Amino acid sequence: MKKDDVLGPAVTLGLFAAWALHDAEEVAFGPRWLRARLPELRERFPSVPERAWRTIAATDQRQFNAAVGVMGTIVGAAAVAGARTGGRSGFYQGALTGFGLHGLVHLAQAAAVRGYTPGSATSPLVVVPFTLWARGRLRRAGVLRPTRARDAVAGLALAAGATILSHTVARSVTGAR
Repeated sequence: MKKDDVLGPAVTLGLFAAWALHDAEEVAFGPRWLRARLPELRERFPSVPERAWRTIAATDQRQFNAAVGVMGTIVGAAAVAGARTGGRSGFYQGALTGFGLHGLVHLAQAAAVRGYTPGSATSPLVVVPFTLWARGRLRRAGVLRPTRARDAVAGLALAAGATILSHTVARSVTGAR
């Protein structure tokens, strides 16, 4: 059996499917949850800059949905790049790493507020398990790039940059401030 036979579309295109399940939770609960808990969060986390709280408060469902659509384009492109290269794409592997770390951030957020946060239900059920499974398949196929601490930082930076880009585009498209 060739190494590439270990990889099927579930490993690469599955990134988009796992992301879609996870982001469905965020779309369903995100902006409404944040608005309802904003006063409590502001009080509990006073070191967060006021500008960040204003940005969060101004994000409505329409803008959030648009941002999720932009992010879907980015994740979809990464998944396709992974499928076209048999999982070798650096873009795909970086997105996969960023996705998994993003799930861990959701779990840390839930721990910080000592309760549910949007994204924290699908993170341990979908995000983290999919990422570990896909990385294991890539490793067995011999195509997983060695991961170092800087790769984790780069994966988080990719996720953060894609999030900022998606919200910037969404504000522009929806006419939000």
